[in-house]
Amino acid sequence: MDYSEVIEFVKKTTSETDRPGTYPFRNAYDHTMRVYRWAIRLQAKLGGDLDVIVLAALLHDVGWDNERPSHEVSAEVAVEYLDSIGVEPEMIVRVGEIIMMHKDKDTDKALSLECCIVMDADLLDEMGAIGIMSDCMEAGLDDEASYKRAYYKIKEAYRQDKPKYSWCKTETGRTEFAKRMQLVESFIYQLERELF
Repeated sequence: MDYSEVIEFVKKTTSETDRPGTYPFRNAYDHTMRVYRWAIRLQAKLGGDLDVIVLAALLHDVGWDNERPSHEVSAEVAVEYLDSIGVEPEMIVRVGEIIMMHKDKDTDKALSLECCIVMDADLLDEMGAIGIMSDCMEAGLDDEASYKRAYYKIKEAYRQDKPKYSWCKTETGRTEFAKRMQLVESFIYQLERELF
C-alpha cells in the first residue's frame, strides 16, 4: 500500500483541526510522524500486519473536538477516510479498534500485536531525548526562564514518566523505553554536576 496519500490526508486534516496547544512547537502532525516511524521499527522486529499498523499509527490522532474524546473522533475520521479510499472493511474495523484503544495505555486487556505496537510507538514519543528537548523549550518560554527551571522540569517529567514502563505492551517497547529512561537519568546526573 502506498502511504503517501494517507500522510497527505493526515497533514491536511491535522493542520485544520489541530487541538489547541500550550506550546507552539508541539503539533499533532509531527507527533504522528514520529509514532509512524516508531511503529514501523517495532513492526520490523515483532511482525504483525504492516498495513494495519501503519494506518492506525498515521490516523491515531487525526481527529479533534472540544466536546468529545479525541480517540473517538479520530476513529470516526479514520473509518470514514479509509472507506472513501476503498480499504477493505475488515482492515478498516481493525484500524478503528486500535485507534479506539490506543489511549488506554495501562489496560490489561488482551490486545492484538498490531494494537500493542501502535500503543508502544505512541507511548515512546516524547520520552528520552525528545522529551528533554520539549522540557527545555517549554522552560525557555517561561517568564523566568533559566537552566535551573529547565532542570526541574526535566526531573519532574522523568519522575512522572518512569512508572509508565509498565504500560509497554511488548518486550521491544520495554527495551526501548528503558534505554530512553537511562538516557534521561544520565542527562539529569550530568546536568546536576554542571549546575550545582
